[in-house]
Amino acid sequence: MAVTIKSEREIELMREAGKILAEVHNQLEEIIAPGITTLEIDRKGEELIRKAGCIPSFKGYDGYPASICVSVNDEVVHGIPNKKHRLFEGDIVSLDAGVIYKDYQSDAARTYGVGKISPESQKLIEVTKESFFRGIEFARAGNHLHDISAAIQKYVESNGFSVVRDLVGHGIGKEMHEEPQIPNYKPVGRGIRLCAGMTLAIEPMVNAGGYEVWILEDDWTVVTRDGSNSAHYENTILVTEGDPEILSWI
Repeated sequence: MAVTIKSEREIELMREAGKILAEVHNQLEEIIAPGITTLEIDRKGEELIRKAGCIPSFKGYDGYPASICVSVNDEVVHGIPNKKHRLFEGDIVSLDAGVIYKDYQSDAARTYGVGKISPESQKLIEVTKESFFRGIEFARAGNHLHDISAAIQKYVESNGFSVVRDLVGHGIGKEMHEEPQIPNYKPVGRGIRLCAGMTLAIEPMVNAGGYEVWILEDDWTVVTRDGSNSAHYENTILVTEGDPEILSWI
């Protein structure tokens, strides 16, 4: 499948999807506190998404059972919400969510501290977020895809952390996962040349320890192999001739 260039109409729909998703994240941030269960977060997220007239794109995707991926501490991504899993003071929690608005998708993730967290956990969250912004400095027409990847990796590793190698960002549009795949590290080659109208989900996943991960027996939850904490930050962006436009951010 080729990388798609979106029309002005498609971009407008993705802008609206992104605004709705950003507001969902903003409201979910307000309920993150010690004692809340991961299932309560998921239920609130689904309620907000449906109330806004959207469909939660994760629910039922390849059999995933929830609307919000809620990943705690050493869980990198795809954590399954559970009524028995309560957040505790000092945890970090990543919320990954997607919405479908009039057939078009937006995808975004945020990582939050629960109550008072350690300085290392705070740094991990901040470096992960900043690595996204370092990467998208190169997300403009005429540059190559792996310029983004290299910038993310360089910033993360300069701060003593590691980027996950087994999971990548992706193109997005009518489908949640479209071409191209977007590594958060510099692979061999420069990657495709970026063109205005491409829409991409850039999503650094950063571990406090080594980059190796594995999948738990639920066949979904990805965890760090060494048990170190992990953070995730993602937005859907539009490539332009100049600075990229972040569609899932308000």
